[in-house]
Amino acid sequence: MAIHPTAVVHPGAQLDASVEVGPHAVIGPETIIGPGCVIGPHCVVEHATLGRENRLVASCFVGGPPQDLHYQGEPTRLIMGDRNWVREGVTLNRGTTATRETRIGSGCLFMALSHVAHDCRVGNNVIMANATGLAGHVQVADNAILSTMIGVHQFTRIGRMVMISAGSMIGKDVPPFCVAQGDRAHLRGLNLVGLRRSGMKPPTIRAMKDAYVTLFQSGLRLEEAVAQLRAASPIPEVAEILDFIAATKRGVTRPLSGRPEAEEETA
Repeated sequence: MAIHPTAVVHPGAQLDASVEVGPHAVIGPETIIGPGCVIGPHCVVEHATLGRENRLVASCFVGGPPQDLHYQGEPTRLIMGDRNWVREGVTLNRGTTATRETRIGSGCLFMALSHVAHDCRVGNNVIMANATGLAGHVQVADNAILSTMIGVHQFTRIGRMVMISAGSMIGKDVPPFCVAQGDRAHLRGLNLVGLRRSGMKPPTIRAMKDAYVTLFQSGLRLEEAVAQLRAASPIPEVAEILDFIAATKRGVTRPLSGRPEAEEETA
């Protein structure tokens, strides 16, 4: 274990023997840090469990108290998987008594000054660019990409392989495999580049395009479009979109009415 002499480690913290802790870092109470993690200078980690090979670059705050006026110091946690990269000035808050934890998957990149608030659920291989923030209780599914300076309203869900353009304000759920853009955000089509890069086959992408047209460009009410697609025994990816829409509580982000949709070719 390599702990810089200026670092402060709480006596109750559990650090694997391979962990590196840089200058002036603070490892607080109720902290477990797994093998191969690197905690950079001036980082603060507390009330958190970190898996393997996470890299906290510098001056980031992991497991800090939630920014919730109702929180009174109850025991809650932040739980992080493996191989995440947390850049300068990032804040990842622990949960409140609502769920007791904030959860982050594996393989994520949190660029400088990004923020994950209390009780969020962030999946695997998620990218959050500079100064993008999630309010409390937000869910972000696997392989989503959130560009710079995005704000996501509390309790909003971001589906799998979603791409959100820079500067967007997200107030409603964004269905899987779509691109969203604007303030307030609207859908701009499917994330075709992301789908192709993932190895998704052309027939599957074509079925998803057809489903998108039925859902958002056919003139059907959304409930009617969902029922029509379900009756056609959709492929798993289309069924995932339908299940996501059916579970919404905040409403679903849709295309801007009155404007033709262009299929999104950027990622």
